Amino acid sequence: MLTGDPGEALRVRLPRIETLPLVDHHCHGLVRRELDRADFERAMTEADHPAPVGTSFFDSQLGLALRRWCAPELDLAPHAQADDYLARRAERGPDEVATRLLRAAGIEELCVDTGFAPERLTSAEDLAGAAGARAHDVVRLEPLAEQVALDIVTGQVGVAHFPDLVRSRLAARTGREQPTAGGTRRPAGKARKAAGPGGVDVVGVKSVAAYRVGLDLPSERPTDRAVIASVRGWVSQLRAGAPIRLADPVLHSFLIWTGADLGLPVQIHTGFGDTDLHLARANPLLLTDLLRELVPTGAPVLLLHCYPYHREAGYLAQVFPHVYVDVGLATHNLGRGSATVLAETLELAPFGKMLFSTDAFALAELYLLGAKLFRRGLGAFLAAGVEADDWTAQDAARIAAMIGAGNARRVYGLAEPAAAAEPPPPPSPAAKPRAAKPRATAKATTPKATTAKATTSKATASKPASKPAKAAARQPSAQEAPSVDAKPAATKRGAARSRKRVPGPISLIKEPRGKEHHGSPKPPRSRTHGTASHPKTGDTG
Repeated sequence: MLTGDPGEALRVRLPRIETLPLVDHHCHGLVRRELDRADFERAMTEADHPAPVGTSFFDSQLGLALRRWCAPELDLAPHAQADDYLARRAERGPDEVATRLLRAAGIEELCVDTGFAPERLTSAEDLAGAAGARAHDVVRLEPLAEQVALDIVTGQVGVAHFPDLVRSRLAARTGREQPTAGGTRRPAGKARKAAGPGGVDVVGVKSVAAYRVGLDLPSERPTDRAVIASVRGWVSQLRAGAPIRLADPVLHSFLIWTGADLGLPVQIHTGFGDTDLHLARANPLLLTDLLRELVPTGAPVLLLHCYPYHREAGYLAQVFPHVYVDVGLATHNLGRGSATVLAETLELAPFGKMLFSTDAFALAELYLLGAKLFRRGLGAFLAAGVEADDWTAQDAARIAAMIGAGNARRVYGLAEPAAAAEPPPPPSPAAKPRAAKPRATAKATTPKATTAKATTSKATASKPASKPAKAAARQPSAQEAPSVDAKPAATKRGAARSRKRVPGPISLIKEPRGKEHHGSPKPPRSRTHGTASHPKTGDTG
């Protein structure tokens, strides 16, 4: 039995575990403006209300982990008090905080759910710039279908066009060939990856059916006739003044089938979330029949989050060839307890079927905590096996590389990090060489290729340059042990450039509510009770 730090044995045998390369296969954007304490605490958790008077969300596993691991990145002592941490956070400013914490997380690539109001959170491109990483878009299915419904309500198209319009728009958005009504893709060349906002490529789709109707969805592929009948009922409700919010089991099933027919990885929210979700209806076992029917499509299905049904999800990952799991969201919320959840998930889930994710939303702290606690938890699990001689240190290193990044690269078709670039040629005599600043200098700037415009004003002036990932030897594949000397690869030149954005109103809701995301007027809304025309529909994903 291990004593002391549970990761100590593995650090001795596998010194790279604490800097294990990670691909975050599901996350969200950031709020890049100042937050008061109430908003910050609400963004920490899945609650949609401030902590009761006399209490604080800092007094939780998540809050204690935040004070322990995030405070040092802002030049505070570990376990700094919450008031001191928030004061330092405000002093540094949102741009510097985002850059420091995201880069300290050491995440190489991010798959970003961009299905909520984009003006309220950073884009995938901006997130990549702050993190010094590569980013990809994941298309949320429900907003796409809701836009088609809005076109029907406004008379631009007829109800009967709904199925074909959803298929064609999703195919165009993702750069895939459009399937026929029966799900067979028409002959075409190799599918391309479409560019999302800012030129970021699309690598998958996502369903939040768990928030809308639960996961007990029709398993058989819905016919166009059945889809059109459901749309007629939905459109009637919209014309009567209902908010534009898809909540029909047939239509949610249709959207999942549509994504699978394109051969795209399909993410499905399962397990816990905010107060709009009925947890009992988010058990991934409810998807069993649908998962069985989806096998012939060959599309990977990724069960997100899963907690407290992570053992059930591990079972599904074992028995179905196309099912994968993660425990993102739970990792940072459970703090020290996340190691137990990781180990329980891996009781049945094959090591090649588990992926890393943070499900970080709004706060850069959640990226750092998700990465730090995941590495610690996985390290504790693997260290115990090495110590008990259940597997070798080489096996542990290979498994860590698979779960940390290799599995995600395989499932989403992500390229391995580029090998170190050739050194640039020496400047010509006519060119005036640019003096390089030493890395140890307090005002050293972050390399241009990994710095977003929004972060350069403060992040490089208040602290020694953060440690951007260097271009180095090729990272290990899913079947290789990580090298002790390997460093995370830098992004390509210019890939992390960000666009200047005007700060919008803070939104700590991960799903646009009512008609807000369609550009209609936004009446005043309580964060907890909504309004008559825009009821509370958070749909945290």
